[in-house]
Amino acid sequence: MEIVFLFYSGMTALDVIGPHEVLSRLPGAIVRRVAKHPGNVRTDSGIELLAEYGLDEVPHPNLLVVPGAESATDLRDEPEILAWIRTVHTVTTWTTSVCTGSLILGAAGILSGLPATTHWAAHDRLSFYGAKPTRSRVVEASKVITAAGVSAGIDMALVLAAKVAGQLISRSLQLAIEYDPAPPFDSGSPGKAPDALVSRISGRLRANFRYP
Repeated sequence: MEIVFLFYSGMTALDVIGPHEVLSRLPGAIVRRVAKHPGNVRTDSGIELLAEYGLDEVPHPNLLVVPGAESATDLRDEPEILAWIRTVHTVTTWTTSVCTGSLILGAAGILSGLPATTHWAAHDRLSFYGAKPTRSRVVEASKVITAAGVSAGIDMALVLAAKVAGQLISRSLQLAIEYDPAPPFDSGSPGKAPDALVSRISGRLRANFRYP
């Protein structure tokens, strides 16, 4: 199975690294990291990751993972990337996104009429692309799977691992990476965090989102 991660400047590192740690360990996995142009890609936290392939070099992936970014809506100005996503979606077994990566799928025209999720601060943006905003951590709609904010990419990857290789493999991978969340604070969603904190974080994140 050829698993492809789309890289672009400003993406969120954990959106990629979390699913990568799971999916790259699937039996028979061939993992490729793709960008508009091969080379180092700087994430929003300053980490640089290497994309070994250009878009034209990977035309037939079985599984596509699109990470998010605070500036994900800026990819509407990248017609080559959106066209590539549309094209490979016709041949993928699974087309997936993490966090605001779903807004990129939306800009590519893939989410029209489908239930989908994204980071909570960008949830209202989904409807601009014809999607049906759904407040779940992982949302499946035929072969499209979207994950909520950042860390939810690990959950999505484990769901995918079970579909691709079976539940035993997925459970084994979960154990191997010791994915057993026990956060020190109960504020990991807007329904749990104090209103003032939600307002502050929402304002900061939403300032980067552009309308279609």
